[in-house]
Amino acid sequence: MRTAAELLFLSGTIAEIEPLTHRMRRIRITGERLRGLTWLPGQHVRVNVTPTRDWVRRPGDARRSYSIWHLDRTAGSLDLCVLDHGAGPGAEWGRRARPGQTITLSRPEGRLTLRESPYHLFVGDETAAVAFGAMLRALPAPVPAYGVLATDSPQGELPLPADRPLRWVHRGDADPANPAPLLRAVRALDLPDAGPGTAYLAGEARTCQALRDHLVRERGWTRRQVVVKPFWAPGRRGLD
Repeated sequence: MRTAAELLFLSGTIAEIEPLTHRMRRIRITGERLRGLTWLPGQHVRVNVTPTRDWVRRPGDARRSYSIWHLDRTAGSLDLCVLDHGAGPGAEWGRRARPGQTITLSRPEGRLTLRESPYHLFVGDETAAVAFGAMLRALPAPVPAYGVLATDSPQGELPLPADRPLRWVHRGDADPANPAPLLRAVRALDLPDAGPGTAYLAGEARTCQALRDHLVRERGWTRRQVVVKPFWAPGRRGLD
């Protein structure tokens, strides 16, 4: 008989781990219960990053969300990309992860998915690049895509589809929660004159807000044309 955790969550085994940037690792999870999963590029799963015995005592530390980099429904394998970004439960789990470990996770979920649109705009930091990479690979070839991503240095650039070359900006040692570098880069973007497309803004919460305000107030987009997904915020529990 399955336990309560097995009924609520999927399970799998870490099959391999590979560095993709100087601070991000791809973690491949495999398992029979991952076969045939329904998934839309851009969605995430919630991984149980603390032992079951700690869920009641520390419920806020129990799960963390990770965008899906790749999913093979036939093979039953799922790739997540985990950023080493401090001392939070998610980052600690990523550093401890080793092949052979069993983990539990939710089914794919989330509204950061592709909409029908004449063109697409992707803007965010390195935490957004994972979801954006999956979305760009799924985008039909004739549909234009524009965008800007921020990271600390060239070594932090996640490999994205070569036929969808988004621009990277490098903030160096500056505060990653400062929206100014991305805002300047988006203001400089030459977007089609025909009108708004669909924008996907993801990453630090305050930066997402500033970017949406720019599109709505300065470029005349409507809020319905802007999809916002805050992945993290300084000092906010559950987004660490």
